[in-house]
Amino acid sequence: MPIVIERLEDGAWARFREIRMAALRDAPDAFGTTYAESVALSEADWAARLHALPVFVARLHGKDCGLARGMPSTERADTAHVVSVWVPPDARRHGAGAALMAAVTGWARGEGFARLVLDVNDANPAAIAFYERLDFRPTGRLGAFPPPRAHITEHERELKLEAP
Repeated sequence: MPIVIERLEDGAWARFREIRMAALRDAPDAFGTTYAESVALSEADWAARLHALPVFVARLHGKDCGLARGMPSTERADTAHVVSVWVPPDARRHGAGAALMAAVTGWARGEGFARLVLDVNDANPAAIAFYERLDFRPTGRLGAFPPPRAHITEHERELKLEAP
């Protein structure tokens, strides 16, 4: 059965919340926000987050099996960011991650961005290899989470987008 990608519409905040919370439980060091911070959000907060950024969900065998979001850069007008990419362990290696990344890349191209960037945890070689296969290259920009998680370091990768 093929992977189906869906962009969540306003009103689907509970579905967004469910997938995001599963991601935070599974991979707490992959995301800038924590489970504790996210569980404290109100329904209105989740609805606002869904409305503010495009949220793509992968479905396999009729159930949600992954999430990715995109957002315009606040630093460069020609740049968009990939954020919140996650596929649960039991759904990996079925193409959901690549399909989610294709959806975010398509969104970024459609919005006219020239480059797409993401941050990846330096201690996650599987994610680094995945992004490398998708032609995301290191930019040399490094970062770390704020305390008390400053031990989690990341590096930025970019994909140069061709005109649509």
